[in-house]
Amino acid sequence: MNIQDFIENFAAQFDDTDEALFTAETEFKSLDEWSSLTALSIIAMVDDEYDVIIKGSDILNSNTIQDLFEIVEKQQH
Repeated sequence: MNIQDFIENFAAQFDDTDEALFTAETEFKSLDEWSSLTALSIIAMVDDEYDVIIKGSDILNSNTIQDLFEIVEKQQH
């Protein structure tokens, strides 16, 4: 698992946001397209791609994509 793949998978959950806006430092909850449905898509993507179950609280406690990546990475080991 690496951060670039995670960012690409994360960005794929957004339909209308330019992929160039997604970096490790992106504060994803400030994106115009962010919604509770997007959060559910992220949870499903993490489960499908990384076999890790994250909770809504994990998303709430994350500000950047890097923050969320680190939560997923810790649960993988």
